[in-house]
Amino acid sequence: MRKLHVYKYQGAGNDFVILDNRSGAVNLTPKEINRLCDRRFGIGADGLMTLCSSDRADFEMHYYNSDGPEGTMCGNGGRCLVAFAALMGFERFEFVACDGPHSAELLSRQGDKCIVRLKMRDVEPPVRYVDGWHLETGSTHFVQWVDNLASFDVAGEGKRLRWDPRFPRGANVNFVEPAADRLYIRTYERGVEAETWACGTGATASALASYAHGEKCFVRSVENGAERIKFVVQALGGLLSVDFIAGEDGSFHDVWLTGPATRVFETDIDLDLLFE
Repeated sequence: MRKLHVYKYQGAGNDFVILDNRSGAVNLTPKEINRLCDRRFGIGADGLMTLCSSDRADFEMHYYNSDGPEGTMCGNGGRCLVAFAALMGFERFEFVACDGPHSAELLSRQGDKCIVRLKMRDVEPPVRYVDGWHLETGSTHFVQWVDNLASFDVAGEGKRLRWDPRFPRGANVNFVEPAADRLYIRTYERGVEAETWACGTGATASALASYAHGEKCFVRSVENGAERIKFVVQALGGLLSVDFIAGEDGSFHDVWLTGPATRVFETDIDLDLLFE
């Protein structure tokens, strides 16, 4: 009998199974990860993360797509892992993920509900195509502007563009409709192979691409003598915000993603029962 103590978190509806693996004792197969994330036969999640020990930072983040293999950076996952690390007693949040070092701030914590601000990687100038923009924000993203987002065929168009030959490793696809004070976004995620209720790296990509595209629904501020740009991003599952410094060469620096991270529940689960 293989029992695991598991936690479930969600950030703006982007949900995750989280395991404390600082001991290094947890070694799940892709099949087991897939079953844990299955919404009918397991717990149900967009992905799985482990909190691991690190000799380079306070901890390490390992993220796995819901289909089983290890994935690229997950922004909402990173924020949820920071909330989980706080639950585990961490007071500093310098950590290493697959795309390099990150830092985070726990802005508030009320019971199981946290607000977490996560520093993302710097982003090179996006590539413009006739039908949208391509960026690397820790994961590969394609951003496209659409009308009538609420009724848009995210599943159909997302699946088509996710395998577009312009992106040999595949891409997450974000559909954006700007409003007066925010960006509305819906995302088709690779690895999940479906629309998710939010995507942190996608919200980041959409904000940066929107700035490059010339959208004006942002707020300017000055911090330590530098101009910061802030977009509010409305995902299906809730509000996120992205703030950054825009470089003169089209790149983006000091990029931060902010939003909710909430513990849903924790429980013990028998891995063997998942496969009966």
